[in-house]
Amino acid sequence: MSKKTSHSKNQRQHVIPLGKGWAVKEEKSSDLFIITTKQSEAIVVARKLAQNTSGELIVHRRDGRIRDIESYAKK
Repeated sequence: MSKKTSHSKNQRQHVIPLGKGWAVKEEKSSDLFIITTKQSEAIVVARKLAQNTSGELIVHRRDGRIRDIESYAKK
């Protein structure tokens, strides 16, 4: 599992398939925040990032289609 540390406010965090594993990618960025073998691990990390930035978590299926969206925007 590898990690990057930069992220900005109100961003969408995507959990995307990457080879045989999964990655967390901030929307509008080419950088991957984390790469792991389990989707569940990527979701935990992406959820924390989305919560900390008042953003959204978007989980993709293996085929790339969206499986789930969670919003953490402050009201």
